[in-house]
Amino acid sequence: MDYLDRLAGFVEATRLPALPASAIAAAKLVLLDTLGAIVAGSALDENRRLAGLAAARAPHGEATLLGHGEKADASWAALTNATAGVALEVDEGNRLGGGHPAIHVAPGVLAMAEERRLGGGRLLEALIAGYEVGSRLGGATTVRPNVHSHGTWGTISTAAAVAALEGAPATTVREVINLAASMSPANTWTPALEGATIRNLYPGRSAFQGILAVDLQRAGFTGLSDAPADVYGTILAERFDGALAVEGLGGPYRIEQNYFKLHACCRFNHFALDAVLALARDHRFAWDEVAKVQVTTIPFGLRMADPAPASRLAAKFSIPWAVAAALVRGQADLAAFEPAVLDDARIRALARRVEVTADAGMSPRRTDHPTAHVRITLRDGRALMASTTVVHGDAVDPVPESEVVAKFAALTAPVLGDAQARRVVEVIHEIETLKDVRDLGALLVPALRTPSRIPPVRIQGGS
Repeated sequence: MDYLDRLAGFVEATRLPALPASAIAAAKLVLLDTLGAIVAGSALDENRRLAGLAAARAPHGEATLLGHGEKADASWAALTNATAGVALEVDEGNRLGGGHPAIHVAPGVLAMAEERRLGGGRLLEALIAGYEVGSRLGGATTVRPNVHSHGTWGTISTAAAVAALEGAPATTVREVINLAASMSPANTWTPALEGATIRNLYPGRSAFQGILAVDLQRAGFTGLSDAPADVYGTILAERFDGALAVEGLGGPYRIEQNYFKLHACCRFNHFALDAVLALARDHRFAWDEVAKVQVTTIPFGLRMADPAPASRLAAKFSIPWAVAAALVRGQADLAAFEPAVLDDARIRALARRVEVTADAGMSPRRTDHPTAHVRITLRDGRALMASTTVVHGDAVDPVPESEVVAKFAALTAPVLGDAQARRVVEVIHEIETLKDVRDLGALLVPALRTPSRIPPVRIQGGS
């Protein structure tokens, strides 16, 4: 039995009665966090217009366009919702591989479950299965330096999850995985670093194509016998090792080993941010006392060294900007990256005093070696130093469930209203008892009354 047979068999066997309580609890929290990211991102102008396009293209659909009062078919809804979910850089991820597996799985399974009028238990099973497959294939892949993980094996993640949702046997799941692998987009980091929002479509496109892969299999299309090895082993990656994809399969589920973002920016900023904010808390200096900040981090950090980003998205991929904004504002929250804040002369000046260097031994996947060293030199001559190994919010250094719930409330209450945001939390807590997922979708659109009393969203950093 090869690695694809084992992954496909895992998908077929993923059923609630056989799942450990820890995996089910983790899946609920991951789902909540992902829905929060989607609802918050839905408020951006381009995502409002994309939702309008989706509703116009598929006016008779049954799937909810989250954050909007309209529906579309499952494919367009998955594309729209996944795109919104990455726009603010607050969606969860997985250090072991796969980038951000939940945003590549949840939009597709939610849309398809609504379209099929399935229950919450089926949705949880599919989410866990698709997350496992995507994270494991990601962990088996050493991508080329400019390949952005968003949208690559996400197509496979969505396809495997939708196949699980429909109760497909392992033979069908394998066929779907192979079809989806040959549909994997080739995405680069360049749009993210330059702030081009086409980057946000990466998981949207993979969600759309993942659903299509299931339809193509049903229509009789055929794929390679081992498409992941073909695509990742020859085009998108330096190396692909199928054996790594099933190493430890059946042990702790990948969805239990995720991380939640506590800073509203690229994960590769978080290594420095945790250290910077720890120093600021411990030593209580003012931002204008800082003469220089030296950051040593993972090699990719050298590409994130622009101190003068020109847009919200570019700022989220700038280490100097994130560090300077955190020191000036006390946190790297959503507001720190808003277009209006990009003109803040204090942050711009401090960002120019942030130097970024790299250490070849640092890796975002390691837990036994630092991921960032930070040295802050103050104007009075003092030098303050701190390091980060695992970022707070990772399963190795977890936050309590209450903090993830609070993050969800802060992200969604401005769109849904306070009471409705709380109701979503309650429903997801017992989602396996939900008979029709459309009842959840109905709660993820704007409330008609009771304006929010929660202030503008502020995701606290590293606390």
